[in-house]
Amino acid sequence: MQFLLRLSRGIDALNQRVGYLCDYLILIVCFISAGNALMRYTFSYSSNAFLEIQWYLFGAVVLLGASYTLKRNEHVRVDVLYANLSERGRLIVDAVGLLCFMLPVMIFLIYLSLPVFLQSYASGEKSVNTGGLILWPAKLLLPLGFFLLSLQGFSEFIKRCAALMGLIELETKYEKPLQ
Repeated sequence: MQFLLRLSRGIDALNQRVGYLCDYLILIVCFISAGNALMRYTFSYSSNAFLEIQWYLFGAVVLLGASYTLKRNEHVRVDVLYANLSERGRLIVDAVGLLCFMLPVMIFLIYLSLPVFLQSYASGEKSVNTGGLILWPAKLLLPLGFFLLSLQGFSEFIKRCAALMGLIELETKYEKPLQ
């Protein structure tokens, strides 16, 4: 189990770095958006490439940032049951949910999205918009984001199992949203 916990820490560190990258991507998107608006209203110049790079970067933030959100335990929960469970009950619900639902769905989404990316890459697919960008980097975000989320799901499963075995302490406190 110690090997798995070390692996979990490595996965956590990877997704922590990816999360920090996403923080900077948001800043870059803001500058691109502001620059695009400034050029459009000041010089009456715009390009579809400016709009598309914003979409690509926002997609990167959502798809790559999901694993960081899971790592920080800030994802959406159905609190009808979860908030009323004991700590052990929450650990069990998390472990079962990760193993039976989240991981199989992520693996299936990787299976579906990888051929889409590979075909786009092989064909050199470009946007149909004038001045548009190549599409494969945006399509790469799909399998990559699902892969990172799968890794983080596996890491969270390891931590839940270790906590259930009493090897580590894991915070499961959950506060219901204010109504």
